[in-house]
Amino acid sequence: MVKIGKLELGEFPLLLAPMEDVSDPPFRAVCKQHGADLMYTEFISSEGLIRDAAKSVAKLDIFDYERPIGIQIFGNEIESMREAAAIVEQANPDILDINYGCPVNKVACKGAGAGILLDIDKMVSMTAEIVKSVNIPVTVKTRLGWDHNTIRIVEVAERLQDVGIQAISIHARTRAQMYKGEADWSYLNLVKANPRLHIPVFGNGDIDSPEKALEYKNKYNVDGMMIGRASIGYPWIFNEIKHYLATGTYLDPPGLEDRIAVAKKHLDFSVEWKGEKLGILEMRRHYTNYFRGMPNFKQYRSEMVTAETYEHVCEILDNVADIYADHVF
Repeated sequence: MVKIGKLELGEFPLLLAPMEDVSDPPFRAVCKQHGADLMYTEFISSEGLIRDAAKSVAKLDIFDYERPIGIQIFGNEIESMREAAAIVEQANPDILDINYGCPVNKVACKGAGAGILLDIDKMVSMTAEIVKSVNIPVTVKTRLGWDHNTIRIVEVAERLQDVGIQAISIHARTRAQMYKGEADWSYLNLVKANPRLHIPVFGNGDIDSPEKALEYKNKYNVDGMMIGRASIGYPWIFNEIKHYLATGTYLDPPGLEDRIAVAKKHLDFSVEWKGEKLGILEMRRHYTNYFRGMPNFKQYRSEMVTAETYEHVCEILDNVADIYADHVF
């Protein structure tokens, strides 16, 4: 049984990665319904929380049906991160996660996210202060290193454990790789082989099929997996992986009826949480993924991403259901 603090997550938990502009409550809702064992919010700026910025505060919204749920924060100042951690704890998540992995310039080049991989001592000190400032489990998501020449992930995982984190998720790329090239999970094997390490280690990067999940589970000895991009528009991947790991057989892929039902449910959550205008606008990035593989779909996607009312989007989805009724995925 994999545990984070007192949280029991099952024998081999599948985690939903925190993805900016993706892992909001509507998206998390459909992932939870399709097998995600633990989910994290989009990352939240520590400075934004301290300033009570509306966008940052909105990301604190969590719901009981999502549990267990972690709230993730990022920043480059230790005191600001301590203050933000205290604000997060008031929102009553099950876990507080620290982002030490975001590679984008506006974050990393300011010393936050993956930028802190250039100063491991500060990373450890910041983590220690956050752990001391809250009474909920603290976890970390990070990368292998800043670049290939600065990979110290075995040392980093042990030092972070020693100051109190209760699990670590490792995206098996360096910051220099961004999201390109193949993730190198061999370093996760080295982390797990450290006899001093006893916290759960979750692997992240390139898990996009049940077959690869089984292969990497057996090969790299991780305690669970964090799934990101492969879940966008395809929340079914969590249950598909679970079923394959348990039985060696495949679940039937979602048909058109399933895809439309989940897309509508996602839309409903989005409109309910964000209001009609913003909810419809921010759903637009998901439609291509929900209907990937459908021939001659460009026209209908164009209609969906220009529709301005809830009723119009639903009408288009109903038309798609009729037109592609005989399509087999």
